[in-house]
Amino acid sequence: MASYQDREAYIPYRQAELIELCLEDGHLNNEEKQKFKDFCSLLSAFYHFKFQAYLEHLKNNYAPFNPDTNLKSNKITKEDLPKMETKLIEDFKLVLERANYKPISQAALKDAFKNRSVIELKTKVDFDDFDQMVCYRRGDFKQTIEYKKFFRKKTKQIEVLDRVVLLIKFKDEEYFRKQDTDGGLLKFVPGKMYVYFYRNVPQYDLELLFPNIKISMTWKDRLKLIIPAFGAAIPVILKALPKLALLIGAISFLIFGSTSILGIEVSEENVRNFMPVLTALLSLVVVLGGYAFKQYSKYKSKLIEFRKKVTDTLFFKNQANNASVFYSLINAAEEEECKEIILVYYHLLTSKTPLTASELDDRIETWMDDKFKVKIDFDIKGPINNLKQTRGKVVYPYNNEADCPEISLLKQDERGNCHILSLDESKLLIDYIWDNIFHYT
Repeated sequence: MASYQDREAYIPYRQAELIELCLEDGHLNNEEKQKFKDFCSLLSAFYHFKFQAYLEHLKNNYAPFNPDTNLKSNKITKEDLPKMETKLIEDFKLVLERANYKPISQAALKDAFKNRSVIELKTKVDFDDFDQMVCYRRGDFKQTIEYKKFFRKKTKQIEVLDRVVLLIKFKDEEYFRKQDTDGGLLKFVPGKMYVYFYRNVPQYDLELLFPNIKISMTWKDRLKLIIPAFGAAIPVILKALPKLALLIGAISFLIFGSTSILGIEVSEENVRNFMPVLTALLSLVVVLGGYAFKQYSKYKSKLIEFRKKVTDTLFFKNQANNASVFYSLINAAEEEECKEIILVYYHLLTSKTPLTASELDDRIETWMDDKFKVKIDFDIKGPINNLKQTRGKVVYPYNNEADCPEISLLKQDERGNCHILSLDESKLLIDYIWDNIFHYT
């Protein structure tokens, strides 16, 4: 069983397509095809029911942290909140991992922030604002973008993350008061938890997803503003320097009536002659001011372009927010687990020789490459454990239920070979589980 760093466990095809491909593979006769379809339908229904329980847990624990709700509860106390928060984060990560998402650490996010966007602006995300921060991704691909630099069009290849999920819980109001932050300017509610779900996010644009992002000039922009202005000022200042003392003296003459300052005699004629100096200095101010305004206008244009990019990312790439994210993730996790189980079950069902977990893993990866031209790093442990934990009784009409032992859909022998029940037995076992989910009488 090989492990691949450049592959993902995610299966990028719908469950229905996967089932059809198994049926078209040529290893099942017509009777077996129908039984296999029935088994897959029962399995999907059973896992849909199982994941509904996860969804209810997520919704219940998220309720006091949801910024979108105005519902009140008399049963949730302050003492309950830390436990609910911990359980929510645990369940949230579990669902993401079952949907074959991979975590992005805070260190990895900071590294991604260092890579400049095509729009060069200084951005900062303060992680100290968060009590909780969970970020996961799934799938990636390369994309070539076009941009302008020095009036020329250039291309650049970037890495794009297919799906990104971000959960943030902000610290309470007291923390932001200590930071001298005006509560009316905040784009979020302190103490609440925000959940975001995005698609097709460039890796270097991950900071755009954070609501507390701060934007400012880069050092390059600042130098562009300061150095040319300083360079333009030097010759004017040098030219005016001999007359600056005269200017000071003239001002002193007008205010105090003094005729001497710094050892320089000042007369009324001298006062009249300081006008060219004043004109030169005013010209300097106008030139520098105009240049500074031009550079600042360029910065403002970049800022507008950057904010437009933020808006486009948040609007066009957003899939869901807050509680609605849970529905999308539960559906994705349910689909991924069913696809994995179906692949394991089908290949054990059609194999002419016993297979270990490692051999089964390699066989599925090769089959996916041959059939779909997709290279995946199949996670064999998950579906093997799920099949083992799917336990029930195989009760035929002529059997007494009490006499039937409880068994699993899959078992492993002493050599590690995997064995599954036949199609008929598998259907009966899941049917038994269904019949015994609820006991009202």
